[in-house]
Amino acid sequence: MSAVSAAASAHAARFPARRLGVLVSGRGSNLQALIDAIASGHLEASIALVISNVAGAGGLDRARSAGIETAVVDHRGWPSRDDYDRALGDELRSRDVELVCLAGFMRRIGAPLIQAFPGAIVNIHPSLLPSFPGLHAQRQALAHGVKVSGVTVHLVTADLDDGPIILQRTVPVLDGDTEESLAARILVEEHQAYPEAVQRVLDGGWTVDGRRFVTL
Repeated sequence: MSAVSAAASAHAARFPARRLGVLVSGRGSNLQALIDAIASGHLEASIALVISNVAGAGGLDRARSAGIETAVVDHRGWPSRDDYDRALGDELRSRDVELVCLAGFMRRIGAPLIQAFPGAIVNIHPSLLPSFPGLHAQRQALAHGVKVSGVTVHLVTADLDDGPIILQRTVPVLDGDTEESLAARILVEEHQAYPEAVQRVLDGGWTVDGRRFVTL
């Protein structure tokens, strides 16, 4: 069993309070999907804290409107990326967060935060990974001429958009698609997929076998 597998497996049943921490950089539509799923009873969890690295991020307003505590931790001015990640970890642990959800957080997560939450950081990405990681996934999909794209929710590792895949949903790529039209259709699926995947992680009964997220 790999180190990632062991860490994820050890954490798979350790979410008794189901307290989420959500990291955002922008408008926070996937954060809103989590808030709505909790309010409707489709996601059995609570959001303890929303952190943004951008003071004016729309996601902060969404959180405040829902009565959720927020914090701004600007990524600028730190001696190193690791110092910044440690600060994020300190904020999250001080609120007893158990699972960290990246929702349009435009910063790469490093070892200090991953080590603070082993097997307990999830990310959503607008492509069918491993295809088209990184920025502008929809633009990449159109440039490559693929007929199907979609959304992936995965566990976070040190490698960019490379962790074990929890859930994927497909979206057809239409002949007349632009980057914006494809992104809009993928976003609809993101809002369904993220709460479902987070619930799957919180429910436990899973392990990581090599690169595979496996339900026991």
